[in-house]
Amino acid sequence: MRIQKILNNNVVQTSKNNEELIDMGRGIAFQGKVGDPIDEEKIQKTFILKDDDSMFTDIFNELSTEEIDTVFIIVRLAEEKLKQDFESHVYITLGDHLHYAIERQKENMPLTNPLAWEVRRLYKAEYQIGVQALDIIEERTGVRLVETEASSIALHLINAQKEGHMMEQTMRALKIVQGILNIVRLHFGHDFDEDSFAYQRFVTHLQYFAQRVNSKLQQGSNDSFLYEQVRDTYPDSFKCSEKIKQYIESTYDFPVGREEQVYLTIHIQKLTTK
Repeated sequence: MRIQKILNNNVVQTSKNNEELIDMGRGIAFQGKVGDPIDEEKIQKTFILKDDDSMFTDIFNELSTEEIDTVFIIVRLAEEKLKQDFESHVYITLGDHLHYAIERQKENMPLTNPLAWEVRRLYKAEYQIGVQALDIIEERTGVRLVETEASSIALHLINAQKEGHMMEQTMRALKIVQGILNIVRLHFGHDFDEDSFAYQRFVTHLQYFAQRVNSKLQQGSNDSFLYEQVRDTYPDSFKCSEKIKQYIESTYDFPVGREEQVYLTIHIQKLTTK
């Protein structure tokens, strides 16, 4: 394979079998030029450029070498921490975001993230990567981004794990989860231990529930016996689940089935039982 375009010392565009490729590897283009063969032993990751990846080279042409290196370091860190291989789109979205965020910070006009608090609470692993990313960005570019940027970086990682370009749905899912947690908190009149096992299990259930709401995907049966058992055994938690049901149906036009309400009630009961 021969180099068609050099994005930086660690990223080149090539082709093979009539497919456009992005090859990545430490020093893969060092002292190279267009038309030179590449050392395939240095290739650490390869992407096939699809039609919807056409922005890859356009965006990366706007990024400085330091910014490109920063994106790859952050994604590599996320892959190690989350045990996940990301596709090419995260490099496009994260690279574009970081470039714009750095430019705004230099102009003393930092970006804001209205979901920063929710991301910090609900996606702790991704948020911690975002916190580390702020240090990486400062070390590589000399620019210190505001703290809320850790949540913005985390959002890109969250979205990338969903195997699609669905940032809008990711943000809506966050709002769904936060809305439900607010209902539970107000119903019982106090906050809960966010580090407890029951709370974490409840949040995980809500994240999957929010995905089903977004996808309009109903599942489960309408088991009357179990529904009535839970309603009678845990009346206060069931009343709270009724409020959640009304909120979801009125706000998102998604019918909440009996089985889903049963699971919500059980999770709420475990959360409130000390």
